Amino acid sequence: MALMNNNIVVCAYHNVGYRCLEELLAQGARIALIFTHADSPTEEIWFRSVRELAEQHGIPCLTTDINLPENVERVRSIAPAFIFSFYYRNMIKADVLAIPRLGALNLHGSYLPKYRGRVPVNWAVINGESETGATLHYMVEKPDAGDIVDQERVAIEFSDTAQDVFGKVTDAAVMVLARAWPLLRQEKAPRRPMDLSAGNYCSGRTPADGRIDWNASAVRIYNLIRGVTHPYPGAFTYLGGKKVIIWRAWPVEGNGEPGHILSQSPLLAAAGQGALEIRTLQIEGGQECSAAEFVKHHAIPITSFQENP
Repeated sequence: MALMNNNIVVCAYHNVGYRCLEELLAQGARIALIFTHADSPTEEIWFRSVRELAEQHGIPCLTTDINLPENVERVRSIAPAFIFSFYYRNMIKADVLAIPRLGALNLHGSYLPKYRGRVPVNWAVINGESETGATLHYMVEKPDAGDIVDQERVAIEFSDTAQDVFGKVTDAAVMVLARAWPLLRQEKAPRRPMDLSAGNYCSGRTPADGRIDWNASAVRIYNLIRGVTHPYPGAFTYLGGKKVIIWRAWPVEGNGEPGHILSQSPLLAAAGQGALEIRTLQIEGGQECSAAEFVKHHAIPITSFQENP
């Protein structure tokens, strides 16, 4: 039997998982089993459903961890040529990685070795990067450390939010997979060792990491805001003891004590360097609104934002 007809197992979630599965199916890949995640009730689900795509194509799909003993045995019984991971959130253990005879590969949302680890798109935006990318690489026990097969760069514009960049990275991921799959199935794909010393590793983020430090520069605060704005939990500060999420803002010139309100129309807050024009925000218990609406209807005197209540 030709390799192109051999079974593969795919672990996938989110838009990258959905779109990469679509690409494999379009190229005639024989997907024997898909692992995905059950959607969390605490997470804003703004992305497409891998489970629904599997159902449309009649492919068995499990929402339990691939590393569970019964799942490991099921994968072994399939004896796949490849295992792919497309934005699957569980670390795949070494005994699973050893099963496919031609290797296990991951599609990572950065231009590796930069931004190895969790939420690479958000981190790239928060850190003010001008580019990131998508990388297809072999999986080894150490996360995001195996040989690189192919990768594609994408630009990050200064006005881009993390969601904007995620869309670009998703397109780049599909482009990479479209190029690589024909070579992989023919056992002709290149392999380039990853130089970990040239990159960095990032941990996951929690909503608490969105706290604004007004002593930072306006540009740095702006990068945080656009890096965690919708559909993520948002960057926050406090006003009169109440939590305020700033959803949209723009860095401008200005001087003053960090957090101090310099103007109410437009709504300007001083930073450690420069100032921030706040465009949309949301006070605890209220609705998201424009800065003008906020100033008009807010009962608490708007004099300064604080890092803590």
